[in-house]
Amino acid sequence: MLSRPPPSAPKPAPPEGAVPTSLAAEGMVLEGVAAAATPPTVAQPCAARRPGGPAFAALDLGTNNCRMLIGTPCGPGFRVVESFSRVVRLGEGLHHSGQLSTCGMDRALTALGECADRLGRRPVAGLRAVATEACRQAANGAEFLCRARKETGLPIELITPREEAELALESCAALLGGARRALVFDIGGGSTELAWVRIDHCGKPAMIGYLSLPIGVVTLAERFGPAADTAAGFRAMVAETAERLAPFEQVHCIAREIRQGEVDLLGTSGTVTTLAGQALGLPRYHRALVDGTVLSGEAADQALDRLRTLGRDGLCTHPCIGPERAEFVLPGCAVFAAIRQTWPAPHIIVADRGLREGILLRLIRAHRGRRG
Repeated sequence: MLSRPPPSAPKPAPPEGAVPTSLAAEGMVLEGVAAAATPPTVAQPCAARRPGGPAFAALDLGTNNCRMLIGTPCGPGFRVVESFSRVVRLGEGLHHSGQLSTCGMDRALTALGECADRLGRRPVAGLRAVATEACRQAANGAEFLCRARKETGLPIELITPREEAELALESCAALLGGARRALVFDIGGGSTELAWVRIDHCGKPAMIGYLSLPIGVVTLAERFGPAADTAAGFRAMVAETAERLAPFEQVHCIAREIRQGEVDLLGTSGTVTTLAGQALGLPRYHRALVDGTVLSGEAADQALDRLRTLGRDGLCTHPCIGPERAEFVLPGCAVFAAIRQTWPAPHIIVADRGLREGILLRLIRAHRGRRG
């Protein structure tokens, strides 16, 4: 879990319906104590908090990206000292072949090798490297991970969808407000993870249900191809996703609790942060203005509609998107629209944090536990 340090200088006022409220890039502190009921605020530079102790690293090899985060303990959380992100398209062609492609594996191994080189230059006391949906789905996923461990020396492991959801929740917990329940969703490349969360009177969250959909931005982009950019294709992606969400709603009756004002809806993914960047009118992506932003449902829907009107060329030149991500934006927006359709919460909390941050918090907590 996370908490927020005292606010620093105020941020520029956002457009109506979007309130930027929080945090952290390199050199900023991410805390790991219980959430308060008040909205999150801007993180303070960790230098003033005397970071100390060893460094820890978290690596996430996903369907589309390879990301690594290195942090040092700082107060109850950590200070980010180095980050790495590379588009590798590991899951490219997986929907059609059932296998990781040679090109995708080569790109991923190159990125993993660079991560290993960085770790060689910056020794860490603890490292956890995980792979997710592409390696879970692929017939040659286990073989690829064995090769990756051998060629890079990284102890990369495959995690379950449930642990993926738990780690995302752990990293995002401090962004949750005073509601009794929360629905946390992560729209990934090969899957979408949802966690249904109970929050006790002390603000401590506990996952009481989760769902892993085998639908993500890469899988939809590959299945629908150019049709994903059309109105009919978009409607079809939304309808398919909503149909798969329906059984989870029937079990947990989340929509009823939303109508009663009991639920926070929180999204952590490139899709949601892109929508926030659009809603905020950012000239370029700025994590400190996006992470922790609370968007009204209306502002989120308007941002989505504006992205849909841009076309592929407009998405390629958009300052918060770019050519490497353009083909995945509308599939991600379709998943988001299906979630909004199924659970029409009045506000959406935006998180630019997830698996890596959750891993780091656990590594640091375990290290402190061993020290007593």
